[in-house]
Amino acid sequence: MDLALLLSFWGLSALLACTPGVDWAYAISAGLQRRAAPAVLGMLAGHLTAAVAVTAGLAAIIASSGWMLTAISCAGGLYLLWLGVRALLSLRRRHDSTAWDTHATPVPTRRAAFLKGAGVSLLNPKVFLLFLALLPQFASPSASLPIGGQMLVLGLVHVATCAVVYVAVACGAGAVLSTRPLAAAVVTGASGVVMAALGAGVVAEAIVGP
Repeated sequence: MDLALLLSFWGLSALLACTPGVDWAYAISAGLQRRAAPAVLGMLAGHLTAAVAVTAGLAAIIASSGWMLTAISCAGGLYLLWLGVRALLSLRRRHDSTAWDTHATPVPTRRAAFLKGAGVSLLNPKVFLLFLALLPQFASPSASLPIGGQMLVLGLVHVATCAVVYVAVACGAGAVLSTRPLAAAVVTGASGVVMAALGAGVVAEAIVGP
Protein backbone atom coordinates (compact mmCIF):
# COMPACT_ATOMS: atom_id res chain seq x y z
CA MET A 1 0.00 0.00 0.00
CA ASP A 2 1.00 3.64 -0.35
CA LEU A 3 3.69 4.36 2.27
CA ALA A 4 2.98 8.11 2.29
CA LEU A 5 -0.71 7.50 3.01
CA LEU A 6 0.20 4.99 5.71
CA LEU A 7 2.52 7.44 7.46
CA SER A 8 -0.05 10.22 7.17
CA PHE A 9 -2.68 7.99 8.74
CA TRP A 10 -0.29 6.95 11.51
CA GLY A 11 0.35 10.59 12.37
CA LEU A 12 -3.38 11.30 12.55
CA SER A 13 -3.95 8.11 14.52
CA ALA A 14 -1.29 9.09 17.06
CA LEU A 15 -2.86 12.53 17.42
CA LEU A 16 -6.30 11.04 18.04
CA ALA A 17 -4.96 8.43 20.49
CA CYS A 18 -3.14 11.16 22.45
CA THR A 19 -6.31 13.26 22.76
CA PRO A 20 -7.83 12.75 26.23
CA GLY A 21 -11.33 11.33 26.16
CA VAL A 22 -13.39 8.48 27.52
CA ASP A 23 -10.68 5.90 26.67
CA TRP A 24 -8.16 7.88 28.70
CA ALA A 25 -10.64 8.25 31.55
CA TYR A 26 -11.22 4.50 31.73
CA ALA A 27 -7.52 3.72 31.30
CA ILE A 28 -6.66 5.98 34.24
CA SER A 29 -9.40 4.43 36.37
CA ALA A 30 -8.19 0.91 35.52
CA GLY A 31 -4.59 1.87 36.22
CA LEU A 32 -5.51 3.05 39.69
CA GLN A 33 -7.31 -0.26 40.29
CA ARG A 34 -4.24 -2.22 39.12
CA ARG A 35 -6.11 -3.58 36.13
CA ALA A 36 -4.30 -1.73 33.34
CA ALA A 37 -3.50 -4.75 31.14
CA PRO A 38 -6.98 -6.33 30.86
CA ALA A 39 -8.67 -2.95 30.58
CA VAL A 40 -6.41 -1.83 27.73
CA LEU A 41 -6.77 -5.19 25.99
CA GLY A 42 -10.53 -4.78 26.18
CA MET A 43 -10.44 -1.33 24.62
CA LEU A 44 -8.09 -2.55 21.89
CA ALA A 45 -10.41 -5.48 21.18
CA GLY A 46 -13.23 -2.97 20.74
CA HIS A 47 -11.20 -0.83 18.35
CA LEU A 48 -10.16 -3.90 16.36
CA THR A 49 -13.78 -5.03 16.12
CA ALA A 50 -14.74 -1.59 14.85
CA ALA A 51 -12.00 -1.71 12.22
CA VAL A 52 -13.14 -5.15 11.04
CA ALA A 53 -16.76 -3.97 10.97
CA VAL A 54 -15.83 -1.00 8.78
CA THR A 55 -13.77 -3.21 6.48
CA ALA A 56 -16.65 -5.67 6.15
CA GLY A 57 -19.14 -2.89 5.48
CA LEU A 58 -21.18 -3.44 8.64
CA ALA A 59 -20.50 0.02 10.01
CA ALA A 60 -21.82 1.61 6.82
CA ILE A 61 -25.07 -0.32 7.20
CA ILE A 62 -25.43 0.84 10.81
CA ALA A 63 -24.61 4.45 9.91
CA SER A 64 -27.22 4.46 7.13
CA SER A 65 -29.93 3.10 9.44
CA GLY A 66 -31.30 5.87 11.62
CA TRP A 67 -32.88 3.69 14.29
CA MET A 68 -29.89 1.35 14.59
CA LEU A 69 -27.47 4.24 15.02
CA THR A 70 -29.77 5.90 17.56
CA ALA A 71 -30.16 2.67 19.53
CA ILE A 72 -26.43 2.01 19.64
CA SER A 73 -25.74 5.63 20.54
CA CYS A 74 -28.22 5.55 23.42
CA ALA A 75 -26.89 2.23 24.70
CA GLY A 76 -23.31 3.46 24.50
CA GLY A 77 -24.12 6.78 26.13
CA LEU A 78 -25.98 5.13 28.99
CA TYR A 79 -23.11 2.71 29.49
CA LEU A 80 -20.57 5.54 29.72
CA LEU A 81 -22.90 7.44 32.06
CA TRP A 82 -23.17 4.34 34.25
CA LEU A 83 -19.39 3.92 34.39
CA GLY A 84 -18.96 7.57 35.32
CA VAL A 85 -21.56 7.47 38.07
CA ARG A 86 -20.05 4.26 39.47
CA ALA A 87 -16.63 5.90 39.58
CA LEU A 88 -18.03 8.89 41.46
CA LEU A 89 -19.98 6.71 43.89
CA SER A 90 -16.94 4.56 44.63
CA LEU A 91 -14.96 7.74 45.25
CA ARG A 92 -17.51 8.91 47.81
CA ARG A 93 -17.54 5.54 49.58
CA ARG A 94 -13.75 5.58 49.70
CA HIS A 95 -13.73 9.07 51.20
CA ASP A 96 -16.38 8.27 53.80
CA SER A 97 -14.72 5.07 55.00
CA THR A 98 -10.97 5.33 54.63
CA ALA A 99 -9.89 8.92 54.07
CA TRP A 100 -8.79 8.53 50.46
CA ASP A 101 -7.17 5.09 50.76
CA THR A 102 -6.52 4.12 47.13
CA HIS A 103 -6.78 0.41 47.97
CA ALA A 104 -10.18 0.68 49.65
CA THR A 105 -12.27 0.21 46.53
CA PRO A 106 -12.79 -3.45 45.58
CA VAL A 107 -10.57 -4.36 42.63
CA PRO A 108 -12.54 -5.73 39.65
CA THR A 109 -11.60 -9.09 38.21
CA ARG A 110 -9.45 -9.15 35.08
CA ARG A 111 -12.41 -10.43 33.11
CA ALA A 112 -14.63 -7.59 34.33
CA ALA A 113 -11.94 -5.02 33.50
CA PHE A 114 -11.56 -6.50 30.01
CA LEU A 115 -15.31 -6.51 29.35
CA LYS A 116 -15.68 -2.95 30.58
CA GLY A 117 -12.85 -1.85 28.32
CA ALA A 118 -14.43 -3.61 25.35
CA GLY A 119 -17.75 -2.00 26.17
CA VAL A 120 -16.21 1.47 26.32
CA SER A 121 -15.04 1.05 22.71
CA LEU A 122 -17.77 -1.14 21.23
CA LEU A 123 -20.68 0.85 22.59
CA ASN A 124 -19.20 4.16 21.49
CA PRO A 125 -20.70 4.81 18.03
CA LYS A 126 -18.15 7.55 17.40
CA VAL A 127 -15.43 4.88 17.19
CA PHE A 128 -17.24 3.20 14.30
CA LEU A 129 -18.05 6.50 12.61
CA LEU A 130 -14.45 7.66 12.99
CA PHE A 131 -13.15 4.57 11.23
CA LEU A 132 -15.90 4.84 8.64
CA ALA A 133 -14.90 8.42 7.85
CA LEU A 134 -11.11 8.01 7.95
CA LEU A 135 -10.11 4.58 6.68
CA PRO A 136 -11.41 4.94 3.09
CA GLN A 137 -9.59 8.28 2.72
CA PHE A 138 -6.20 6.64 3.30
CA ALA A 139 -6.74 3.63 1.02
CA SER A 140 -5.31 3.94 -2.49
CA PRO A 141 -7.17 2.34 -5.45
CA SER A 142 -3.86 2.00 -7.30
CA ALA A 143 -2.16 -0.07 -4.57
CA SER A 144 -1.56 -3.79 -5.05
CA LEU A 145 -3.45 -4.60 -1.85
CA PRO A 146 -7.26 -4.49 -2.16
CA ILE A 147 -9.10 -1.57 -0.55
CA GLY A 148 -10.51 -3.81 2.16
CA GLY A 149 -7.05 -5.15 2.98
CA GLN A 150 -5.62 -1.65 3.15
CA MET A 151 -8.39 -0.52 5.49
CA LEU A 152 -7.73 -3.49 7.76
CA VAL A 153 -4.00 -2.67 7.84
CA LEU A 154 -4.83 0.92 8.74
CA GLY A 155 -7.11 -0.32 11.49
CA LEU A 156 -4.31 -2.47 12.88
CA VAL A 157 -1.97 0.53 12.79
CA HIS A 158 -4.50 2.50 14.84
CA VAL A 159 -4.93 -0.35 17.33
CA ALA A 160 -1.15 -0.61 17.78
CA THR A 161 -0.85 3.14 18.28
CA CYS A 162 -3.66 3.13 20.84
CA ALA A 163 -1.98 0.22 22.63
CA VAL A 164 1.18 2.24 23.24
CA VAL A 165 -0.70 5.34 24.38
CA TYR A 166 -3.26 3.59 26.57
CA VAL A 167 -0.66 1.40 28.29
CA ALA A 168 1.40 4.50 29.04
CA VAL A 169 -1.64 6.33 30.42
CA ALA A 170 -2.91 3.43 32.53
CA CYS A 171 0.47 2.34 33.89
CA GLY A 172 1.52 5.94 34.43
CA ALA A 173 -1.62 6.61 36.44
CA GLY A 174 -1.05 3.49 38.51
CA ALA A 175 2.60 4.25 39.18
CA VAL A 176 2.34 7.97 39.84
CA LEU A 177 -0.99 8.26 41.61
CA SER A 178 -1.06 5.06 43.67
CA THR A 179 1.20 6.69 46.28
CA ARG A 180 -0.69 10.00 46.19
CA PRO A 181 -4.16 9.26 47.58
CA LEU A 182 -5.54 12.79 47.31
CA ALA A 183 -4.28 13.24 43.75
CA ALA A 184 -5.69 9.81 42.88
CA ALA A 185 -9.06 10.83 44.28
CA VAL A 186 -9.07 14.03 42.23
CA VAL A 187 -8.14 12.19 39.03
CA THR A 188 -10.69 9.46 39.69
CA GLY A 189 -13.37 12.08 40.20
CA ALA A 190 -12.37 13.88 37.02
CA SER A 191 -12.43 10.59 35.09
CA GLY A 192 -15.89 9.84 36.41
CA VAL A 193 -17.15 13.28 35.44
CA VAL A 194 -15.65 12.92 31.93
CA MET A 195 -17.28 9.53 31.35
CA ALA A 196 -20.63 10.66 32.74
CA ALA A 197 -20.61 13.92 30.77
CA LEU A 198 -19.64 12.25 27.51
CA GLY A 199 -22.25 9.55 28.06
CA ALA A 200 -24.97 12.13 28.70
CA GLY A 201 -23.83 14.06 25.64
CA VAL A 202 -23.99 10.99 23.41
CA VAL A 203 -27.52 10.17 24.60
CA ALA A 204 -28.69 13.78 24.14
CA GLU A 205 -27.18 13.97 20.66
CA ALA A 206 -28.79 10.67 19.67
CA ILE A 207 -32.23 11.77 20.86
CA VAL A 208 -32.41 15.41 19.81
CA GLY A 209 -29.74 15.42 17.10
CA PRO A 210 -26.49 17.41 16.82
